[in-house]
Amino acid sequence: MKPNSKNSEHKSPSIITIGTFDGVHIGHQKIIERLVKTGKEKGLTSTVLTFFPHPRMILQPDFDIKLLHTIEERKAVLSQFGLDSVVIKKFTKVFANLSAEDYVKQILVDELNAKHIIIGYDHHFGKNRSANIDDLKIYGKKYGFVVEEISAQDIQDVAVSSTKIRQSLLEGDIQTANSYLGYPYFISGKVIKGKGIGKTLNFPTANIDAEAVYKLIPKDGVYVVKSNIAGMDVFGMMNIGTNPTFEGKKQSIEVHFFDLDANLYDINLKIEILYHLRNEHKFESVDLLKIQLQNDKLSALKHIEKLHE
Repeated sequence: MKPNSKNSEHKSPSIITIGTFDGVHIGHQKIIERLVKTGKEKGLTSTVLTFFPHPRMILQPDFDIKLLHTIEERKAVLSQFGLDSVVIKKFTKVFANLSAEDYVKQILVDELNAKHIIIGYDHHFGKNRSANIDDLKIYGKKYGFVVEEISAQDIQDVAVSSTKIRQSLLEGDIQTANSYLGYPYFISGKVIKGKGIGKTLNFPTANIDAEAVYKLIPKDGVYVVKSNIAGMDVFGMMNIGTNPTFEGKKQSIEVHFFDLDANLYDINLKIEILYHLRNEHKFESVDLLKIQLQNDKLSALKHIEKLHE
């Protein structure tokens, strides 16, 4: 698949589904699977049309929205499900003010050459979200595309999954979040220099800069993680938090990789989160923290062993 984030026109007729697809979880995957299957049957280019920034970021800038994926992460995950194309439309106030018919004609018909659209029964579009699926069906007759409705149950599954994933991550319940995602939740970012606290504890860490402020970071705590570095899967444990034993104030994301001796500065890493070991808390002394870190490592290694059974 060649993700398409520009406004270049599709040369071939397409089958499209439209949405934010934040998380690309099991509910979304069901819709994408249907899209790809129907596209192959009808000889149409299977296309996801998604938007960035999130509409609320533009229309409600005071709303503190947290997303499961950065736009680059979303694009990368979508690329794994057999789609022919991912189109990322820049959401602006000008775009938001397009009339329903202008949106259909300019984007869906002229730009994407839509012949078949799979969409939720509750889909709204156009200025002030004034048009609905019935309007889209009318436009379909006018402009030559079919509208296929996603059932209320499937839409409910999508909504429930998104809510459950966010709640679970904020509670540190990684297993539930991952079960709804269908893959491990992950954080991606560049390795930056930290304060060097890990080295003093004999647990050197890679400090991850998750640059996007809108990325949802799980609850503070210690987690078992995995990353692919130079083509090899490497396991480790990650601390999200403020280092309260050292009177820290700012949240950091620090990963200690097991059996790895490498300079990771300035490398971009994808950190898959597999298991929640414990919450972060303040220790009475550095020595007690060191003992706890050794115990954390033993617990992490036991969990990793189970993964390979």
